Amino acid sequence: MIRDGVELHNVAHTTPLDGGARLERVPPAVREDLNEGARENYMRPDGVEIRFVADGPVEVTLSCPDGECEVTPFWGPFRARTTEYVTVGPEPTTIEVEFPDRLAGLDADALDGSYHDPRVCRLVLFGDPTALHGIEGDTRPPRKAELPDRTLLAYGTSITQGAFASRQHLAFPGRTAQRLDADLCNLGTGGSAFCEPEIADHVAGRDDWDAAAIEVSVNMLTRDFTAAEFRERATYLLDAVAGENPERSVVAISLFPMFADLGAESPDWPATPADYRAALRDAAAEAGHDNLSLVSGRDLLDDPRGLTPDLLHPSDRGMERIAAGLADAIEIR
Repeated sequence: MIRDGVELHNVAHTTPLDGGARLERVPPAVREDLNEGARENYMRPDGVEIRFVADGPVEVTLSCPDGECEVTPFWGPFRARTTEYVTVGPEPTTIEVEFPDRLAGLDADALDGSYHDPRVCRLVLFGDPTALHGIEGDTRPPRKAELPDRTLLAYGTSITQGAFASRQHLAFPGRTAQRLDADLCNLGTGGSAFCEPEIADHVAGRDDWDAAAIEVSVNMLTRDFTAAEFRERATYLLDAVAGENPERSVVAISLFPMFADLGAESPDWPATPADYRAALRDAAAEAGHDNLSLVSGRDLLDDPRGLTPDLLHPSDRGMERIAAGLADAIEIR
């Protein structure tokens, strides 16, 4: 989406909020038919980027009326210093950025294989619903040649969304995209990735991605969906996304190791993690598309030391391990 001389990446819709425009990842027509948790999550700007190329300093004003949003500045692939991170709260906060002098003298040949032009400022957002109030400065949206020529779309749980990673870009979708020299569209929805047909149809109908990573779904397991219910929804999701996009690579990721696998707790769920892993294998086989493959979450995260103490969400270390294996499994056609 182009607005006020910038690109709002991973933004499908804006809604008036707090005197600004709330940045939403999924269109209202899709969001309103999802479960309550997903409806709320897709109003969060997790993985949204405000992108622009500028001559001179730029001021970007944001607010987060009911919480906080972390803003991490990048210049192309180069992350800003930690002292330049900004936490936006209820009061409008102005973020000031200016192209670093040292990058201006960078030899372009030294960046062979990098995936964003260093002149592209990328403000990466993660947090509660956030409103954009305005852009001040001489800006333009990035040109096609200044951005990656391929895009990874990720759908899944809070693990996909970026929970427990130190920063949103350190979650496995972002690290996988970087390994693939790809852009990222993050449609993770914490606690609410229920593989609903509405989100399946939405992803299947988009034309802005080249490969998709589908991480499903410990959320359904912990919300007492049976293995049969999960299989039915997962089959529809994989069949729709892969079937409508035969030239694009689709990778399904089964459950990562979790507390129920490690003997820490044995919840009274109607299915086990093993049941869900088997159900996803069956769903992928039933969908039966040449461009669809299945990757074991337990193989990607084969060391429990990659988990955080809740024994569910990966740490930065675990996210990096997942990304390394997943990038090898994705074939961008």
